[in-house]
Amino acid sequence: MQPSEFIKAARGERPCDLLLSNARIVDVFSGEVKAGAVAIAGGRIAGIGDYAARTTIDLGGRYIAPGFIDSHVHIESAMTCVGEFARAVAVRGTTAVVADPHEIANVLGAAGVRHMLASAEHQPVRILFTLPSCVPATEMETAGARLTAADLEPFFAEPAVVGLGEMMNYPGVLAGDPEVLNKIAAARRHGKPVDGHAPGLAGKGLAAYVAAGIGSDHECTTAAEALEKLAAGMQIMIRQGTGARNLEALLPVVSERNARRLMWCTDDRHPHDLLTEGHIDSMVAAAVRAGLELVTAVRMATLNPAERFGLSHLGAIAPGRQADLVVFSDPGCQRIEEVYVGGRPVAQDGRMVAGVPAPAPVPVPPSMSLGSQALDFSVPAGGRQVRVIDLIPDQILTRHSLEPAPVEAGRLVSDPRRDLLKIAVVERHTGSGRIGLGMVRGFGLRQGALASSVAHDSHNILVVGVTDAEMRAAVAEVAAMGGGIAAAVGGRTAAKLPLPVAGLMSLEPMQAVSDAMDRLVQTAREFGSPLKEPFMALSFLALPVIPELKITDRGLVDVLQFQHVGLFV
Repeated sequence: MQPSEFIKAARGERPCDLLLSNARIVDVFSGEVKAGAVAIAGGRIAGIGDYAARTTIDLGGRYIAPGFIDSHVHIESAMTCVGEFARAVAVRGTTAVVADPHEIANVLGAAGVRHMLASAEHQPVRILFTLPSCVPATEMETAGARLTAADLEPFFAEPAVVGLGEMMNYPGVLAGDPEVLNKIAAARRHGKPVDGHAPGLAGKGLAAYVAAGIGSDHECTTAAEALEKLAAGMQIMIRQGTGARNLEALLPVVSERNARRLMWCTDDRHPHDLLTEGHIDSMVAAAVRAGLELVTAVRMATLNPAERFGLSHLGAIAPGRQADLVVFSDPGCQRIEEVYVGGRPVAQDGRMVAGVPAPAPVPVPPSMSLGSQALDFSVPAGGRQVRVIDLIPDQILTRHSLEPAPVEAGRLVSDPRRDLLKIAVVERHTGSGRIGLGMVRGFGLRQGALASSVAHDSHNILVVGVTDAEMRAAVAEVAAMGGGIAAAVGGRTAAKLPLPVAGLMSLEPMQAVSDAMDRLVQTAREFGSPLKEPFMALSFLALPVIPELKITDRGLVDVLQFQHVGLFV
């Protein structure tokens, strides 16, 4: 619609395309819920009130709010192609996401970013991107690619790029690493915000990190941490993912004084949680159940992220804004009933509207190169004590402890009685044959092995198991699939999920991926694991920017010291 025609529609001089009447409008500007009608023309909101329209829909007193925005998400963590992800979140009221494609970028580099940009076109929701700032995340691991500031520069001109993604290399920021600072400078030169990732950073270190130009954080796990970062000028993204659930701990932070500096994000959610719990809608509903005012909860899902990323056309029901809208009956926003994107219905009662296009997946090249070297997980005894990675339930943080080394015949072995298991990272990008080895506590396996090519952020193959033979069998299955997740016991594969797109994503429908993941989780439980999400927990053990102890293909990393450490002490 031409601007002059839209102005006529807003003035009431020509009929609008659609009028959603008899509505309770969630006004994120005034902070009120008010009765009225929403007029839509050319995919945008023409006005609020009594308008003539070609089509009028009586909402029967139901609530209407701006479409929800996920302020920080890795689509790859849903393990489905972009189109399947978009459809899964659209039915839950998410009409826009700000995605950081650093998972696929760590495997395929700039080609991975281009893949995601191309895949985002013509989807039923708006998929926007922050550019991956840390490829690789650190120099203590082997990634499939490297992206410099010069490599990122051309992407800032893409209309879908709205910022620089989470700056995980906070030690590099604090040390004044020139390449890290060049990336921040490039974003600021293009007028794009820079997202942060600094778990536990406080005091003068936090001051330096913020002073470098980083404006948000989604890694807060305590109210005290969030409050300190808010006071330092950061915007806080409250995360409720699959592996890290921080909403309950951080809700007490939200107040009338600071709510405009807060927003919701999922970061990483597995298919089962997306299909059963939902997406941003589940966070809004949980917050309202906990006592947060509906308008505040909705504003944190709409206007706040829109303003963070300069999306002045989104995030509110107001003249000129895109008509991205959600409709629900319950004042607690427990169930999204209708979803509009650009004034067109895309979902109703949890299902996509017939005729909404589903673009074909964009192909990617193979991404698995283990080389010809045999998988050797044996470790000669090298000391009386061994460093152990200790899992923390529902968190991606870990602890670091020392335990008497379990040794048989001069070799380190798993000790299921003490819940001490071998863990290994097999480099899969260059064919080097490199393997990092360690010990972990918290998986509870009494038999078998679990392996995955989803291993943040370099996405080598991670495996944990009771015996070396079972670990080899699980890794071999992942390699044979061209990437994926496998559980093996004895010499056989007990459950698996192929992920042929960069070893991260499936081409199957999300329900099929969820069903396969459910079988894998059930198999892990049969092996003895008490974890709700053992594969999500496994996937983050190779991320050497999350305290305290992690493992890469180059060995154990003490994240607090940001250096490699020996397995034995």
